[in-house]
Amino acid sequence: MSAIERDAGWRPCVPTRHQLAEGARWFAGGLLYVDLLRGALYRCRGAADAAPEHLLDLGFPLGAVAPVRDAGWKWVLAAGDGIALWPSRGRGPEWLARPEQRTDLAMRMNDGACDAAGRFWAGSMEVGAAAGAGSLYRTDPDGSVNRVLDGLTVPNGPAFSADGTLMYLADSARGTITRHTVDPATGGLGLGEPFVRLAPHEGRPDGMTVDDDGKLWVALWGSGRIRCYDRDGCVRRTVAVPTAHASSVAFGGGLMFVTTARHKLSRPGPLAGAVLARASSVSAPAARGFGRTSLGQGRSLT
Repeated sequence: MSAIERDAGWRPCVPTRHQLAEGARWFAGGLLYVDLLRGALYRCRGAADAAPEHLLDLGFPLGAVAPVRDAGWKWVLAAGDGIALWPSRGRGPEWLARPEQRTDLAMRMNDGACDAAGRFWAGSMEVGAAAGAGSLYRTDPDGSVNRVLDGLTVPNGPAFSADGTLMYLADSARGTITRHTVDPATGGLGLGEPFVRLAPHEGRPDGMTVDDDGKLWVALWGSGRIRCYDRDGCVRRTVAVPTAHASSVAFGGGLMFVTTARHKLSRPGPLAGAVLARASSVSAPAARGFGRTSLGQGRSLT
């Protein structure tokens, strides 16, 4: 177990304190992130503590976004009870599928990200975290939405290796991270193998990213820590965050970013809900776009 890096030099990127900031992704020279329960998407640049740019406001939960390669669309969204596209101009979301539009359970989409072949993967959960009610969906570049895993409780991530052949998926409620093989050409998902299991006092695995060296960085909800795992599952670094609920982690512009939350804290401190940054020599790929690449198959959206 690595020593905890406590004097990390964190500073807020924005003056806002969000209820549930999530989904940190470096993109186009800035940090994208969502305020999940509000359904808002923001972008900030560096660690300037300036007001973030407000990119969209849905008015219902927004779990995650990814940029779209097709010029006619701006974002693909894991939002509300399904997957939608947000156009470059006006009109609001266009739904690709709403697989969690149910009458028996109150469901919502949660975290999501694109793989190197341009497929968007996103998880769903019951709003009260009912055991086993959630699923993982894969949205292909042709707009088809496919359920690829079920029986999940609070899925977070996924995070992908640079070549797209490995996917890491957390189930926060269960304290587990599994690793799956992925067929980069078809998106076929292999059986998951246990990668990490966390004890309750270590926190719950939340948002994740894979750096340029293939190491997995995980935000640990409840413990105020970010942990880095090597490919064999060994802990390489543990970085303390000055508030309990760390929700996602990203790298870009010579900085390490962490989103945090006030959600479910009875006495939130001054940095609860902040978007934090510190200098870092670690680098990671920018947010991958949704849409066909040379690795993917099938037609793209038009």
